[in-house]
Amino acid sequence: MDSLALLWLLLFTPASTRALRVEINEPKLFIIPQGEKVVLECKFSLDAADTGTLDIEWSLVASDSQQTDQQIITFAGDKTYTMYDELKDRVQFVSLDPKSGDATIEIINLKQSDSGQYQCKVKKVPGLGSRRISLSVLVKPAKTRCFVEGPQEIGRDISLKCESNEGTPPLTYTWQKLSGQGKNTPAIPPDATTGVLPIKNASQEYSGTYRCLSHNRVGSDECLLVLNVAPPSNVAGKIAGAVIGTLLGLILLALIIFCCCRKQKEKKYEKEEQHEIREDVAPPKSRNSTARSYIGSNQSSLGSLSPSNMEAYSKAQYNKIPSEEFDRPPSQAPNSVPSKTFTGM
Repeated sequence: MDSLALLWLLLFTPASTRALRVEINEPKLFIIPQGEKVVLECKFSLDAADTGTLDIEWSLVASDSQQTDQQIITFAGDKTYTMYDELKDRVQFVSLDPKSGDATIEIINLKQSDSGQYQCKVKKVPGLGSRRISLSVLVKPAKTRCFVEGPQEIGRDISLKCESNEGTPPLTYTWQKLSGQGKNTPAIPPDATTGVLPIKNASQEYSGTYRCLSHNRVGSDECLLVLNVAPPSNVAGKIAGAVIGTLLGLILLALIIFCCCRKQKEKKYEKEEQHEIREDVAPPKSRNSTARSYIGSNQSSLGSLSPSNMEAYSKAQYNKIPSEEFDRPPSQAPNSVPSKTFTGM
């Protein structure tokens, strides 16, 4: 009879005797884009038997069992303490009074480094409860660009390529033709993981505007591309024109160099010729010495003349004196010496 009474008490004991309890209502995994915010819920209920001091602690669970968990934020003695510098000014309790039964926290401006497993632990002796929530912060695709690889000519093989410079993998790509001829042409299935849309034996029907959509679990990005498939260009004519243009340029350059060299030689020859002419010309004689030697020779011949013929001889010889001696301005002409008249004895 005593054993039946004990069993009865165990089966019908009220749940409230189990003391503190943490509710688990929200999902255990959150996938949030970088830069946004997340709310990690942790609500609890107390029992009258829980008479100790209330302590609330949020921590980031270490990925390695040999390391200790990193405390983030705590509530103890009616005060809040932020323990993790990486989340300083970015984490807070949602409720102004966490001891009322709501230990939910909010983290803003999320970063990839915030990814991990978070644990909420509520303790009020003798009660103790906890829950864990996983957070994965991903980067949306961004800076997506579209480009064409290969010549955009009829009959050629080309590839439309799409790639995002930012974004947490795995990324998938989707191509769509928006406008242009042959819009209803069956789409060529692209490689969703690489973003490559191959086009074999291209025709003008493929010309038009294409859109590439890059997306992952938290967002998407897109880019546009205009494809213009045209007839093949005259490659041989372009090559010939380029060769002819190059040859003409070389000929013109050679002609300029030749003219410059010839001009330099002509200047050098003129200088040498002028120098040789100056060496062949005798230096000019002094005018005074020429006049003196001429007059002196004439005076030597005067001694043999008679006084009667002196006057006639003087006049004749005076006219024969070189004109260079008297070709100067009147102000520089020497004073004429009056001729002496000899009378007969």
